[in-house]
Amino acid sequence: MTQLEIKKLTKKYGKKTVLDNIDLSLENGVYGILGANGAGKSTLLKLITDNIKRTNGEILLNGKEILEMGAEYRKNIGYAPQVQGLFEDFTAGQFIRYIGALKGMKRKDIKEQSGELLELVGLDSFSHLRLGSFSGGMKQRVMLAAAMLGDPKILILDEPTSGLDPEERIRLRNRIAEISDNKIVLLATHVMSDIECIAQRVIFLKKGRLIRFSTPRELTDEIRENVGEFFGNAGEISELKQRFGKGQIIRQDDGFIFRIAEEEIPDNFSPAANINLEDVYLFYAEGRK
Repeated sequence: MTQLEIKKLTKKYGKKTVLDNIDLSLENGVYGILGANGAGKSTLLKLITDNIKRTNGEILLNGKEILEMGAEYRKNIGYAPQVQGLFEDFTAGQFIRYIGALKGMKRKDIKEQSGELLELVGLDSFSHLRLGSFSGGMKQRVMLAAAMLGDPKILILDEPTSGLDPEERIRLRNRIAEISDNKIVLLATHVMSDIECIAQRVIFLKKGRLIRFSTPRELTDEIRENVGEFFGNAGEISELKQRFGKGQIIRQDDGFIFRIAEEEIPDNFSPAANINLEDVYLFYAEGRK
């Protein structure tokens, strides 16, 4: 069992605090990270990967301070960034072997693991094809395989399903769930359905502070009375949108639904069914101060 402990983690740039006394205890499983732009998500990931210097606090892997572990700690990190461009002339197999060499792995281990990992992500029969011919989903799976080289204990995935079609998203999401039994997987994404489907707990950041660390079910249950819906015509919905400034407009065959997540729901709104993480996001990230 891998354990990552984060204690009083703080990051400041001058007088500005971008991460404020974060306490987390993580074990094997998938953790979704939520928060608006500027909430501190990227800063948290950079500190966990030891890419920037912290202002205060501790990060412990199985009881050891990561700053003292140095290169040994970095061997336990796998990172799959959002695909922006790969070496288009490389084959999938060549790219995996290249990443293995950068990680300082032995050739024997690279050869053995590259085949296993491409099979795990369903690309073993495409290993000889150039990345330039791959779809976005296939490229994301190549990045996932590359991140898993060396069997890292901590896997960080940045928007792994962004831009994928529904079939590719489900396929990749299933792969992530399958490998999470013996790893800590940190999933940074704005795709709420990904978190709802595979995350055991959600790390919710706002203005550099940890405001919630709960299961998706707990988060939706605790705001059940704070989500309401109003059914009306286009004019009524337009007035409500102007009044509240935010909310979801859902088109129906005979009108519109305006859905809000607020501290107080007006009397003319009905309780909403099927509370989801989008409601949680609206309530905490855009609602409460």
